[in-house]
This record gives sequence, C-alpha cells and structure tokens, in this order.
Amino acid sequence: MPKKYGVKEKDQVVTHILNLVLTGTLRSGDRVDRNEIAQGLGISRVPIQEALVQLEHDGIVSTRYHRGAFIERFDEATVLEHHELDGLLNGIASARAAANPTPRILGELDALLRSLRVAQEPRTFAEIAWEYRRVVNDEYAGPRLHATIRASQNLIPRVFFMTYQHSRDDMLPFYEAENDAIHRRDPRAARAACVGRAELMAKTMVAELCRRGVFASRECSETSVAQSPSVPAG
Repeated sequence: MPKKYGVKEKDQVVTHILNLVLTGTLRSGDRVDRNEIAQGLGISRVPIQEALVQLEHDGIVSTRYHRGAFIERFDEATVLEHHELDGLLNGIASARAAANPTPRILGELDALLRSLRVAQEPRTFAEIAWEYRRVVNDEYAGPRLHATIRASQNLIPRVFFMTYQHSRDDMLPFYEAENDAIHRRDPRAARAACVGRAELMAKTMVAELCRRGVFASRECSETSVAQSPSVPAG
C-alpha cells in the first residue's frame, strides 16, 4: 500500500486498524499483527507502536506484556457507548456556545447551516457538518475537552457517513435544533440536540455493521438489520 503524503504514519496505522475492525477482519480478542501491518503499509514498527498506544488510550486495543496488542471488546454496546460519549462531549461545547454566543460565531454557524440545508451529496453534507462541529469546539472546548472528543470519534470514521445516503434528511433536523438553541441561549436544548444526533448516528452504524456481518446475528435485532442504510465499506 503506498504511503499517503501529508498524513502522519501513526494516523495512517490508526485508520488502517480501525478499518480492519469495522469490516470484521479483526474481531474482539484478535491479536494485532504488527509485522503484517508494517509490510502492508510499507512503514516501520515505530509508528505502529505509536498508533497502538493511542488506540489503547482510546479503548480500542489492550496490550499484554510479552504477548502483544489485542482488539478490545467490540460489539453493539461498544459502538453505542462511543457515540454516547461523543454526543455528551460535543454537547458540553455546544451548551457553552449557547450560554455565550458571539455575533461572529452566530454568523459562522448560520452560514454553515445554510450550506447544510442545500447540500445534496452525502460527502458534502458530512464535510460541512464536520466544519460546524469544528467551529463550535475550537471556540468553546478547552484542550482537555478537545482531546477527549477526538478520542470519542475514533470509532465514528468520517468516511462512514460520507457514504450514507440519508445523512441530510436524518441529521439536518438536529443541526437546526442546535443552531436554534444557541441563538435562543438555551444550553440544555443545545446539549440535547448533540445527544440526539449521536444516538441516531449510533443506531445507523450498528444497523450497518449488522448488515456487513461484523456483529454476530445474535447481537442484531431484526429491526436493526431491516433498517440498515447499506453504507459501502470504508
């Protein structure tokens, strides 16, 4: 696999391992083969070790002395928990925005919301939505909150929702509600909008992972499989 210039090798390894997990190639308890990754990505073992340190910190892998790194529990509850944390953490920053909105921030968010309303392609919508979150978090999240939000997003890869055809219809109402709450200076409503969006994203991702066969059939209800959005593999 050719190297991706402009992307840190450590981040490339993180993305690679997460993709193996999200496609079912690596499952709970599986050992991460460092030599295979080094050969496949054409990189040294140093960035692989750096990636594993980050993934262990984020709860994706666990390391065992003299045995290596292993995938932590990865099931429906894990995905729901990651999204729950993401919603709560982003909700903190959004609530702060609602408590103290500035004309500059309101202007930036209004412009992004207008772009979200007219975005036709899932990728475009996802990129604008990501920018909306960045604007809020850059202004209202401190270094520690920023770092924790990044960790919570590891199992919510951007490419996943860039290929989800119903992103705009499903997610836009939550951005409308959040933006309205910030204008009305209603921290509770702003926080609730973030939590609600994350909950829907979690259900969407669980349904897709069930459809892909990543989760065992016993973990997947008939309803979740039926509602799967059929997102192409990342």
